[in-house]
Amino acid sequence: MQILPGGTATFLLLFGLFLGAFAVRSALRLYRVLRLLQHGERVEGRCTDRLTVDRGPGSERGYTTEYVFAFRTRDGRDVEFTAHAPGPFGFEVGAPVQVSYDPADPEHRAALAGPGAWGPVVMPAVYTPMLGAFAGMLLAGFAMIRGWI
Repeated sequence: MQILPGGTATFLLLFGLFLGAFAVRSALRLYRVLRLLQHGERVEGRCTDRLTVDRGPGSERGYTTEYVFAFRTRDGRDVEFTAHAPGPFGFEVGAPVQVSYDPADPEHRAALAGPGAWGPVVMPAVYTPMLGAFAGMLLAGFAMIRGWI
């Protein structure tokens, strides 16, 4: 009994496209963070909260840690944003951090930008080529099964 029409070829195509979509998403995230680090305004901020978020009953790791950071823009607005993986060991509440933000939209475009805050750059930089390579291999397998290669 075949679950998918086309069997293995359909599986390779769908899973390859799925991983490819995550690779593109990761690449776009990396681009946005690098652009903020290069062209954004830099200010000092603080870690204001450390949240434990329930991922739901179906996940392997049931909880994840999110960090809330606050900073004041040069024009005096107070802004908070959340980061999932800011660095190797996270931050304590109250710890000072460097923040890079887009002055046109600081509420939606801010990232950590200092020592110990390598997560926003390294994680997408690792995931993008890894997921892209797997997606490419799966799609190449699909093309070979179909006789295109």
